[in-house]
Amino acid sequence: MIGKDLQVAKSLLEKGELVAIPTETVYGLAANAYNEKAVSEIYRVKNRPSFDPLIVHIGRWEQVNEFVREIPAPAQKLATLFMPGPLTLLLPKNERLPDIVTAGSPQVAVRIPNHLLTQELLHLLDFPLAAPSANPFGYISPTTAQHVADQLEERVPYILDGGPCIIGIESTILGFEDGIPTVYRKGGLTIEMIEAEIGPVALKPYSTSHPQAPGMLQSHYAPRIPLKTGIVRELLPGFDPNRTGLLVFRHLVPGVPAAHQVVLSENGDFAEAARNLFAGMRYLDGLDLEIILAEPVPEMGLGRAINDRLKRAAAQEG
Repeated sequence: MIGKDLQVAKSLLEKGELVAIPTETVYGLAANAYNEKAVSEIYRVKNRPSFDPLIVHIGRWEQVNEFVREIPAPAQKLATLFMPGPLTLLLPKNERLPDIVTAGSPQVAVRIPNHLLTQELLHLLDFPLAAPSANPFGYISPTTAQHVADQLEERVPYILDGGPCIIGIESTILGFEDGIPTVYRKGGLTIEMIEAEIGPVALKPYSTSHPQAPGMLQSHYAPRIPLKTGIVRELLPGFDPNRTGLLVFRHLVPGVPAAHQVVLSENGDFAEAARNLFAGMRYLDGLDLEIILAEPVPEMGLGRAINDRLKRAAAQEG
């Protein structure tokens, strides 16, 4: 069921049920982070491997002290500047948080979503929410309540409808290795904005198994139709233009039906492109196509996170 009733969502979560929640990044599939049985249901419904950790969502920063042992000074600074927002911090957890949430890792990923409806929900609860994206594992992340319903409605008691996500790609995850700030996942907060506040950061490569943080697996965010990345005009001659979908940054490509193309931002706006990315991939994935060709955007700002998603959506290609 899709709705906007916070009391229904609150009641279900308190009973150990799952609720899909809106955030500014993507929709999440939420459960009481302190309830091991409820958290295990997230893994079951998503068919998510047990080695892939979850993000814990809180309504106010002070709550982090319930389940985190220490907060490095740079993390505190970033939290003050960018939370609520599309930033997730990887911090050492204490024993209150069940190991199932972090897939056995001694660190927990935590963030404050910048969405008024979910903020209200979190303030109604006396526990944090564990919530990965509300989609079958490995598939395109949902950015509307209907996206969640299309894939998980029968398995989720309630979908809290907060409208379309305003950012449209997942949060940036930052942790610390030997005291060095390290980005584990590129996302809605740009690396440039982080480095302007705390100096240079290291970038963590993908993982094929046992990732240190959520969203680090090499193959992820993938449509069912094979997706290939590269310069579209160079790739196109190898495919039937009538059975090919295009995901391009600014301009339609001649020779392919316009209905088979998604332009992420005619104005070259990275924020608009990020908002349109997953919805565009879903649209093309619903057409009768043999291949989706996706052109990377300029590697700067949010373009880095967009290219990250495209690269991993194409990781299954031969």
